[in-house]
Amino acid sequence: MLAAPINPSDINMVQGTYALLPQLPAVGGNEGVGVVVEVGRHVTSMRPGDWVVPVDAGFGTWCTEAVFSEASLMRVPSDIPVVGAATVSVNPCTAYRLLSDFETLRPGDTVIQNASNSGVGQAVIQIATSLGITTINVVRDREDLPSLIQRLRDLGADHVITEEQLRKPEMKDLFKNCPRPRLALNCVGGKSTTEMLRHLDYDGTMVTYGGMSKQPVTVPVSALIFKNVKLCGFWVTQWKRERAQTDREELVKMIRDLCDMIRRGKLVPPPSTQRPIEDFSRALQDAQTPFLSRKQILIM
Repeated sequence: MLAAPINPSDINMVQGTYALLPQLPAVGGNEGVGVVVEVGRHVTSMRPGDWVVPVDAGFGTWCTEAVFSEASLMRVPSDIPVVGAATVSVNPCTAYRLLSDFETLRPGDTVIQNASNSGVGQAVIQIATSLGITTINVVRDREDLPSLIQRLRDLGADHVITEEQLRKPEMKDLFKNCPRPRLALNCVGGKSTTEMLRHLDYDGTMVTYGGMSKQPVTVPVSALIFKNVKLCGFWVTQWKRERAQTDREELVKMIRDLCDMIRRGKLVPPPSTQRPIEDFSRALQDAQTPFLSRKQILIM
């Protein structure tokens, strides 16, 4: 292994609260990049020196060395930054599918999302920008809000607003300059979800892929009846498992597209702190610190 991030889903898995729990004893970590040292004589799709990432979750990437089957790995190019390769297979994949699978979006269309400073949120901003799609990005208020807004704008965010601003009547003025969103991406739940639904266009879609507030998704009856909105859920782990069995080429294409964006500077990894794996305790602590806004990366 070369590097592996600490994602919220990794923490949830260790806590025993995630939908996928490995059989104990287990190694933590669902994402990362490794370099092939040696292959068995029947292996045909990779060779020593290749960089590889896991296909499935529950992989156990917080380690220095391991033996895995050929089918459980995918090659990635070694001419991209190691942190980019280590963080490509969860959050960017989720963002890619959210923008591809639920609405047919065209240049000029609008997407609204909460948790916009998350790994998925930052990837959504960058992928949407490359497609000419306008993004409305909702964040929590904080002390360093101006610097956060500037950072998201540097990634390509068109509009950055707080949860409080989302609830104000002045929100309607924003739609004088851009169309109402056809797609809403929810990673929070609770009041944030309800407020985003108010601004979703007729016949639009809301996709829930997380629940950071641990509050239920509450949907006004009027949104279902008079706006005909559609509510969906998405879990990238399930999507990958299905495609690994039925259409592996689609999975490979997604990773290839994302790595190409990284190579061209169109998709940059989230701000990170890189720590040697021996310092895992501090990395785990920082990964759970509110508003720290830096991905913790274990370097092997």
